[in-house]
Amino acid sequence: MGCSIGAPHFGMKLRTNTSLTIIIAAAILLQLISAVQYYYTRSLLAEELEKRAESELTTKAVVVKNALNMSENTLRGHLWDLKRNLATPDSLGEVMAWVLRSHPNLTGCWVAFVPDYYPEKGRLFEPYSWREKGEIKHTEISRTGRDYTQNKYYQAVAETDAPIWTDTYRGTMSGMNLVTYVLPIHDDGNRLVAMFGLDVSVTMLGDTLNYRHVYPSSYDILLTKEGELLAAPDSGLVKRSRVEEIVNIINDSTIAKTKSQDERCRIATFEDDDGEKGYVYYASFKGTPTWQIAVVCYDREAFGKLRKMRLRIGLLMLAGLVVLGLIVGRFAKNDRKLQQAKLEQERIGSELRIARNIQMEMLPKRFPPYPDRHDIDIYGSLAPAKEVGGDLFDFFLRDEKLFFCIGDVSGKGVPAAMVMSVVHSLFRSTTAHVSDPGRIMLHLNEMLCEGNESNMFVTLFVGVLDLPTGRLRYSNAGHDKPLLVDDMMMELPAKANLPIGIFADTPYETQEYLLEPMTTIFLYTDGLTEAMNPLHEQFGQERVKEVLEESGKGKGNVSDLLRMMSVAVHQFVENAEQSDDLTMLAIRYTPKQEESVLHETLTLKNDPHQVALLSSFVNGVLDKLGIDPKQAKKIRLAVEEVVVNVIDYAYPIGIEGDITVHASSDGSQVKFVIVDTGTPFDPTEKEKADTTLSVDERPIGGLGIHLVRQLMDSMNYERQDGRNILTLWKKI
Repeated sequence: MGCSIGAPHFGMKLRTNTSLTIIIAAAILLQLISAVQYYYTRSLLAEELEKRAESELTTKAVVVKNALNMSENTLRGHLWDLKRNLATPDSLGEVMAWVLRSHPNLTGCWVAFVPDYYPEKGRLFEPYSWREKGEIKHTEISRTGRDYTQNKYYQAVAETDAPIWTDTYRGTMSGMNLVTYVLPIHDDGNRLVAMFGLDVSVTMLGDTLNYRHVYPSSYDILLTKEGELLAAPDSGLVKRSRVEEIVNIINDSTIAKTKSQDERCRIATFEDDDGEKGYVYYASFKGTPTWQIAVVCYDREAFGKLRKMRLRIGLLMLAGLVVLGLIVGRFAKNDRKLQQAKLEQERIGSELRIARNIQMEMLPKRFPPYPDRHDIDIYGSLAPAKEVGGDLFDFFLRDEKLFFCIGDVSGKGVPAAMVMSVVHSLFRSTTAHVSDPGRIMLHLNEMLCEGNESNMFVTLFVGVLDLPTGRLRYSNAGHDKPLLVDDMMMELPAKANLPIGIFADTPYETQEYLLEPMTTIFLYTDGLTEAMNPLHEQFGQERVKEVLEESGKGKGNVSDLLRMMSVAVHQFVENAEQSDDLTMLAIRYTPKQEESVLHETLTLKNDPHQVALLSSFVNGVLDKLGIDPKQAKKIRLAVEEVVVNVIDYAYPIGIEGDITVHASSDGSQVKFVIVDTGTPFDPTEKEKADTTLSVDERPIGGLGIHLVRQLMDSMNYERQDGRNILTLWKKI
């Protein structure tokens, strides 16, 4: 009897013990998996953090180098003015003041002439100009008895006849840490006559470095090659003692580094007074001067989310163990793994969808983009082959010019998408103040070549269409030639050139083509022509042309044209998997002939006394159009501002020149066209004045252009046949 009762109890106890063993084993196994997953994920995040830090170091090095390059370009750009004034040494102060005004980041500039170049000035002559509290001051340093010919940098430039960057030093006049770019100056006989130097504030470079960071609490510091601190964040953000601790860590690590190690990104760890752990990533960037940049990150920001995730996963595991205790099955382990794999897959899929949405948000998405304009019709589409892609297109209007581009990044997936976003951002930032496609392409190529260790390149086409004239300026970097569609169909005669991102010194030429009204520009990536059907046949350019023919040679809506092309491609490839991103952009130039109700012309000389004639002329035009006095005053002020600037600056001193003002109106708007043959100057490339700054903080110049932009509805500049042509519009 006891045996019959004890056997089930024993069996139940055995099954219970087995279940408990399974649950305990499962719990231990799950915890082990969690630990391995945590440390494996942490190592991956650490690698990713290092890559992000290395990327930021590369980017910040580019920022610093770009600032130094801008200083070099400023110096070279004013050599002609300096040489022009060599015969009049007393005018050199005005030249140097103009140099400082043209570049607000410069601290000072000087010219050190070879001994006895100006006998009337003594053996040595070194005029110096510097910026102090918003004012530009001048002095003659050689009067202090300083023999600059003994300076090692003067001697180095004199021996090599080549420009150099100096080491960092403390400026006597400004009291700031400076670095100077020194350039030799030759006279018309190619004889060395002087050294021209520009002082750049290292503190300003440090402020630029700390504009954006990898994490909110991270920051950047700038050091010399020997480890001396040059620039750091404001002491209100980071304690000076902490910065000095970081500098010591970098110096100790640099000393410990063997000569066999390269100069790539290095890492060091530290622990602050509160016990918080941090990481220092630092590297020397190539070029002159040779400096070190360091980025500091904290463990809490880099791995805080991972710890929270581990805690949540642990809680889920405990819940799973309760379920296992109820189910008591040996398949719980496999089910757990399957669930984790599914969650991981959903997480990856969700992140890729988010990345796709972010990428698509960067592209123009409103069509028609400019419903109030009658002179252009635009439509674009992008279909990535994977969740994210490497194609891009963009366009926008500035100063009556349509800026547009289309490009294809080598490779696919996330790396290509990251490069695409960089090129897109560079295009937007560059074209905000540059209108020449060749210069735009050069800048994009230089920026993309910096730190391009993955050797990814981009085929790119950049165009600038002047809407009033139909003049298309463009530059091509290895991209498929656009098709021009009107009564006939042809390829735009574009030189191929190399894609951007390969060689930093690749030249890019600006080409021109005059568009006829109703012409459609059809741009595309090779995902269109290389789309394959199940038989591995490509769609090809001939089929593209056939679709354009069927669409009436682009005379319908450009949106219908792109939809027809998309339908044709999908019908051709049938069920074949899309192998490449497919991007298309169509632009139709549709200007309308203006019906002029008024057209008058005035020709002036570059004489300030003739401004009164201009005022009478403008008043007469505005009176004929019946414009109310308040609005007429604004228009007259804008036109006079432009013409007075032409009178004052377009022609060299003592040279007489003509200024022609054309006034016309179609009844809905008034247009003034100011034409001169003076020095080329594009006011639309002038960066907008920051009116939020105080008078002392605001750089000199730029307010006149800002005023004209505020008073008029639109402004356009063109340089044609040696003439400056500036057009102003105002709706009436």
